[in-house]
Amino acid sequence: MTTTISRHKRTGWRFAGYLARRAIMMEIRGYQSIYRFLFRRPKVPAGHVEFSYYRPVLAILIVFIAVSAVEVVVVDLIVRRWANIRIPLLILSVWGLIYMLGFLFGMLTRPHAIGPAGIRARYGSEIDIPLLWDDIESVTPRKHTLQSRQPKVTVDEDGNATLHLRMQNETNIEVQLTGPIGVRLPHGPETISKVTLYADDSHAFMNEVRRARPG
Repeated sequence: MTTTISRHKRTGWRFAGYLARRAIMMEIRGYQSIYRFLFRRPKVPAGHVEFSYYRPVLAILIVFIAVSAVEVVVVDLIVRRWANIRIPLLILSVWGLIYMLGFLFGMLTRPHAIGPAGIRARYGSEIDIPLLWDDIESVTPRKHTLQSRQPKVTVDEDGNATLHLRMQNETNIEVQLTGPIGVRLPHGPETISKVTLYADDSHAFMNEVRRARPG
């Protein structure tokens, strides 16, 4: 049985400060992702093979981006005569469009990667976890479907934590670690014993694991 109790609860000003810091970092990383996409500089370590994970959400994100782009034009047409309203609304609309582009490009330019040292498990521009071969007990193609509100980290009855890097509430690769390791996530540090992630081509992902893993 798996529990879903959060181990990082913040209240009051601490929570507000956390939200502000995270918003700023997401903004910065969004611009970095746009830069990497435009100049064709994906963040893939040398000697690693990349594996995408964005297909389940690509169509949804494209629709949101298209709607955001149309919204910029519509807002400009509607409030053109009122400059004091037009400028703030345009700024907000353009910011929303840039944010959505940054989110999409974060996934496009930061894929999972497999190389001589191990697996880099990613989720957009926010999560990048190096899993060394020495720390990996097994890699298995295994589908997990999670509840929409289930947190990224769950803890089972034995106290072992699993990090879920899901796409559309689904993962299809399970990485069992030899023991607990510390990782840093957007909400704070965690100690995890397993990682589940999603790869668009899980078959190719597993083939590369077998090829790259020593021994």
